[in-house]
Amino acid sequence: MGFDKMFAEIGGQPVIRHSIAAFEKTRQVNDIIIVAREDRVSLVSDLAREAGFKKVRQVVKGGERRQDSVACALSHVADHCEFISVHDGARPWITPKQIERVLQAAAASGAAASAHPVTDTLKRADTDLLVSEDISREGMWAMETPQVFRAEILKQAFARVIAENQQVSDEVSAVQKLGLPVQLVHNDTLNPKITFPADLRFPPPAH
Repeated sequence: MGFDKMFAEIGGQPVIRHSIAAFEKTRQVNDIIIVAREDRVSLVSDLAREAGFKKVRQVVKGGERRQDSVACALSHVADHCEFISVHDGARPWITPKQIERVLQAAAASGAAASAHPVTDTLKRADTDLLVSEDISREGMWAMETPQVFRAEILKQAFARVIAENQQVSDEVSAVQKLGLPVQLVHNDTLNPKITFPADLRFPPPAH
């Protein structure tokens, strides 16, 4: 997108710092593993140390795709870990309260994800960007993060993804391939994913 969204600043702090802070302040979170580009591992490690984040255990090199980066992180998860929460660092407005709600839902069902209902009118277009059909909003939800799972479920899902050379857009998709249900947790607060520089215009997160 022409800019490093993880290190773009909101309220004078890098986006990634806000995302880490939300998990640092969530009581139920014990360990944080950060996945970064190879050329950013040292920078992220320095940022976490300078910020005084006590729960950051490791900063590891990620992969080309999201699923590759998650697989890298899973290889560093402690054996005694019960639940794994995967969060996109480009969503700095996530709150400890919503993280807790998703964790609670996952504790009850085994798998849960933050999401919000689609409110925009949806159209499908062809390759020439000409509208081809309407798409009903009924039952449509936009996925967010965190996505939280019992550790054995997520590890099993990714083992299958890797063994069968599948491509998945998120962790929910991987778990769905096991035929397991995933509970959505309605997030009624601001939690957009930064994609363009204009997305930085929102007020700083209040963690």
